[in-house]
Amino acid sequence: MDRVKNNFSIKNLEHLSGIKAHTIRIWEKRYNLFEPERTNTNIRLYNLENLQKLLNVTLLYNNGHKISKIAILSPQEINENVHKLTINKNADDWSIGLFKLAMINFDQRLFSKTFNDLLQQFSFSEVFKNVFVPLMNELGVLWQTNSISPSHEHFITSLVKQKIHAMCEELQQKSTRRTDRKFVLFLPDNEIHELGLLYLQYEVLNNGFECVFLGQSVPIKSLSNLIDIGEPITFISYFTIEPSQDKIKAYLNTFNSEIIENIDSELWVLGYQVKFMSDEMPEKIRKFKSIDDVIYALNVV
Repeated sequence: MDRVKNNFSIKNLEHLSGIKAHTIRIWEKRYNLFEPERTNTNIRLYNLENLQKLLNVTLLYNNGHKISKIAILSPQEINENVHKLTINKNADDWSIGLFKLAMINFDQRLFSKTFNDLLQQFSFSEVFKNVFVPLMNELGVLWQTNSISPSHEHFITSLVKQKIHAMCEELQQKSTRRTDRKFVLFLPDNEIHELGLLYLQYEVLNNGFECVFLGQSVPIKSLSNLIDIGEPITFISYFTIEPSQDKIKAYLNTFNSEIIENIDSELWVLGYQVKFMSDEMPEKIRKFKSIDDVIYALNVV
């Protein structure tokens, strides 16, 4: 595993905070907000303390505080203002910043504390949509710009998955489940991007349905075994990279003929590859543009 990242370039700070490097330099020169070290070649390097301060300053700045006013605050006063803001206003930006720090430091305790603090104010659905989804969207950019390494990305993604699993397990302990429909969640062969599908498991369970979660890379033929759990069954799958554009039609036709055509069941599909699906599909197959659309459908089943 990578060692904790202790030094950051100004470009790293830009990508982690969303504040342009030029603006960070202005804040540094005009207000002495940060104290970078310098390499032998005179390149600025910022430590974790600088990063944490920048994330706090960014939160205050984005919520209407003037940078000239922020600059005269002591570190303790900045922290106090951030704390007040997170209590009185939406805590999305604040928590995303803390999750980034947890990721950079491989700090599981900070991740868990931030998550638990969020659950004191918001439902898990709100935390996932308003915090985890934006955080996950940023990871790709951070990785591409070398602000984080693949191990950072795997670390934070693994922790998010752990929380989803824990929330699902809590719902599964409830003895009363709906019996009018069962759900089977799976990813197609060679598809490994399961975070969205994991969250849909939570939503299915939260709506009171029985749910069988199969996870990554499930061949169509193996799904025939699921028919024995009882009808009607709604299969849900998430197409991120598989099946590819030129194979989607054949995949859906095969799924229809081998699994659902002759039973009281259907397939719901969402994900990036859905945009390549034809509108002319077998009648038992439905495509969705987003997770929210699937959640709406769950609420009216």
